[in-house]
Order: sequence, then C-alpha cells, then structure tokens
Amino acid sequence: MSGQVIALSGGIGGAKLALGLDRVLAPGELTIIANTGDDFRHLGLHISPDIDTLLYTLAGLDDPVKGWGRRDETWTFTRALAELGGEAWFQLGDGDLAIHVERTRRLAAGETLSQVTEALRRRLGIGARIVPMSDEPVATRVHTDEGWLDFQHYFVRRRCEPRVVGLDFAGAGEARMAPEVAAAFADPALRAVILCPSNPYLSVDPILAVPGMRAALAGCAAPVIAVSPIIAGQAVKGPTAKMMAELGLEPSAETVARHYEGLIDAFVVDEADAGLAIAGMQIAATPTLMRSLADKQRLARFVLGLAARLA
Repeated sequence: MSGQVIALSGGIGGAKLALGLDRVLAPGELTIIANTGDDFRHLGLHISPDIDTLLYTLAGLDDPVKGWGRRDETWTFTRALAELGGEAWFQLGDGDLAIHVERTRRLAAGETLSQVTEALRRRLGIGARIVPMSDEPVATRVHTDEGWLDFQHYFVRRRCEPRVVGLDFAGAGEARMAPEVAAAFADPALRAVILCPSNPYLSVDPILAVPGMRAALAGCAAPVIAVSPIIAGQAVKGPTAKMMAELGLEPSAETVARHYEGLIDAFVVDEADAGLAIAGMQIAATPTLMRSLADKQRLARFVLGLAARLA
C-alpha cells in the first residue's frame, strides 16, 4: 500500500522507529516532524539535538553505543575547551561541531530551520523528509524543585536529577507549523500518522503545543497511531518513568494512552502490556523493544499494517 506517512518524533527513542519506517517505506513517502523544543544556543551555535539525532540515525552515522552523536567521534575540542575553563558540560564532538557550525551559518544568512534541515538531509542522502515542528523558536523549560531550568540544563547538565513539578514551552503560542508540516497533513495521499515512542511530555508535547498541531491530528482523515515508550511500567530510554512519577502520574502504558486520548485512533503497546483496554481506543500489542534494525523494521511494518486495517 503506497501513500504518505507522517511520524512525530523526539530524539533517540523516536529515531529508532523513524529508521524502521524509513527502511520499509519508499523514498519520499515518509515525513518526520521533529521536536525542536530541545533546541538552544551554546557557544554561539544553534544546536538542534533531536533533528541531529534523526539525521545521524537515518544516515547511518549515529553512535550505536552512546545512542546520541556521531559514531567514531573524537573529543579534542571539548577537552581543549575544558582546559580553558569553558562551558564543556554539553559535549560537542569534533565531527558533530560541523553540523552546528553549518546550521548556524545558514540561519545567520537568512535561511529557515526547515530549509537548513532539508539541505542537510539531502547532503546526507536521506530519503525521508525531516522537518522541524516550527521555524520559530520554542523552548522547553522544566519547573523543578530547584526552580526553572532550561531543558538542556535539566537533561544534560543536571542529568535529570532535580524533581520535576511542571513544564512550559516558551514561545509555542507565537509559533507556526513549519510549511512542510502543514503540507504533509493536507496531502490527500496521507495514509497514516504515527506518534513515535518518544517521551510524551518532553518530546511530543512541545510538537503538540504548536498552534494548529492538535487540530491537524484530531481532524486527520488518516489513522493516527501512537506507540508506547513505556514497557511494563519502565521507560525504554531516558527519564520518562521518573518524570511521570514526580508529576503524580503512574508510569504505565495506560497513562500514556490516556494522555493522547482524543488525538489517536489506536495505541500500540508491548506484549508485556497486552491486557490494556481503554474504551473507544483500539489497543494492539506486539514486541516494541527495538534492539536491532530488524526489530525497528518489524515494528514499523506492524504499525503500518495496523493503519491499513483502520483506514
């Protein structure tokens, strides 16, 4: 079955399913809407961590051990910066620096983030389109027991240690969907929208905070399917379960499913959560842990098959 597919994705967890989708769909059939709430300026550079994770993953350049950054990376710059007393808490590899420098240069020359990302994915030979949720800045801020922290200071500098009491997406109210995002939702050939297994609160909610995004999902004629990032009460990657508990939410697939109620037609859980039932929502169970490329492709085919049955 041919047609267009949209995937909403954050970084590492979402990129795994995005890679599976990219490998099983024909070139040009997949549009990945990337979270840019994590974007920030560091050392004068515009850094887009989730976009870069998607670019590296789909181009086969990602570090399979760390899960972030480029493979075979060297760290001369960061070490030298630390020796000078510079801001070395956010590690920038020598190869990774290139993408930040080039993005910053092109943005300063007047290109939009969408245009820069399109140019980068073409240079890296990626078939899927990768588009930012918005060309306007949206900044995820984390309200903690130590006060407000910018996302990267919470996530990287403080290693998610402070207790989370709330979240804010600064600038979201003034942002607009990137033109390519609106076009993807308006495409009559759209056959599925997939919410990848990214952190619902830190990675997907910033996308949904962009005006028009929730309406586009709720009004979408194609099936909308979310994949749970929680397996048997545990997050596959990152601080999702810890954050949910701190916000007074039970870390479970059901909690995530209910978070998306009104936006999705079906929810995919791991076999460990196969007993889940929610009125008005189709629940489908399958192995969702993605260790290998074969796992990613198998889950992608399962989700696309579910979408075809729902259509």
